[in-house]
Amino acid sequence: MFSHNFKYTLKILLKNKILLFWTFAFPILLGTFFHMAFSNIENSEKLKIIKIAIINNENYQKEELFKNTFTHLSDKKNKDRLFSVTYTNIEKAKKLLEEKKITGYLIFEKENIKIKVNENGINETILKNIVDEINCNQDIIKTLLNKNIHYQKIQNIITQNEVKLNNITSKNLSYTMIEYYTLIAMTCLYGGILSMFITNYKLANTSSVGKRTSISPIHKLKMLLASLLASYIVQIIGIAILFMYTIFVLKVNYSSPIPYIILLALLGSLAGLSLGISIATLIKKDENTKTGILISITMLGCFLSGMMGITMKYIIDKNIPILNKINPANMITDGFYSLYYYDTLNRYVLNIVSLLLFSICMILLSYKGLRRQKYDSI
Repeated sequence: MFSHNFKYTLKILLKNKILLFWTFAFPILLGTFFHMAFSNIENSEKLKIIKIAIINNENYQKEELFKNTFTHLSDKKNKDRLFSVTYTNIEKAKKLLEEKKITGYLIFEKENIKIKVNENGINETILKNIVDEINCNQDIIKTLLNKNIHYQKIQNIITQNEVKLNNITSKNLSYTMIEYYTLIAMTCLYGGILSMFITNYKLANTSSVGKRTSISPIHKLKMLLASLLASYIVQIIGIAILFMYTIFVLKVNYSSPIPYIILLALLGSLAGLSLGISIATLIKKDENTKTGILISITMLGCFLSGMMGITMKYIIDKNIPILNKINPANMITDGFYSLYYYDTLNRYVLNIVSLLLFSICMILLSYKGLRRQKYDSI
């Protein structure tokens, strides 16, 4: 009976053109629009090499940390170099700055470093922040050396961090990746339309087939699992097509191990399907109302996780963190985000467990809702 119910459900889903559009075509169209909208924005905002000058005096020659840092950041062999440095005297540096051929120049005095710029902008801010960062590390080294701590220990203290950011090069660093993550999250949750449709199809108060199903001897849990499995297979096919399209056509670099990406997408799809079944069984309204509720929940969840504005995710995480902890769209998005930016799996595992618990809760609620359904007449 389980296999018959599974095959029957699969055939119904694959013959419904509207469901296939929302599962297969809509995410691809939306992904294409994202690519058209954001690729040009990123190209126009791509950071160029910053031209600066350094006054090459005796004080600068004594600053080993600054010399090594700027040599590395301006090395032409370094594909990700940040600066183009001109070593000159103060008269030439002033002239270059007046002619706007450089962003600014550095003057090293005995106990002070001066940054000379003409205006405030992104390049000027980057230069100042880097100088401040070098100064901070230099102060740490001097303090530790005064305490007679070995240099190797100093280096370990400076470089040791509990959680490190991945070394993401300019080739794949993209703040619009959050948009593609929310696209995948939305596609996973839209799978709930599949499970909702097939559940409504088998409820006595929504279809004639449901009336016959309700009086049949099949166990409600088996019926629920068969419907869920059939919907799950169709949903996985849709997710696979979306991944292949974004990777091979749109050239999106997810920069993460494929098995972790697949696992997250599988559990995200399960969360979406279980959400659709729970809404279908627990809400006593017509099919259009249930679909509207599901789409509203999905779009709200995607909005809070950053689809309509990447800063929204940060605002919610900072001010109302509990909201995103129970938001399945954010669990999926945050899972991808943690894979992309962090070299530890702690945050990723937390999102995986959260998605699994969310799915189990929704399925149990749906099962209880089906068992409690009674009708005066069928």
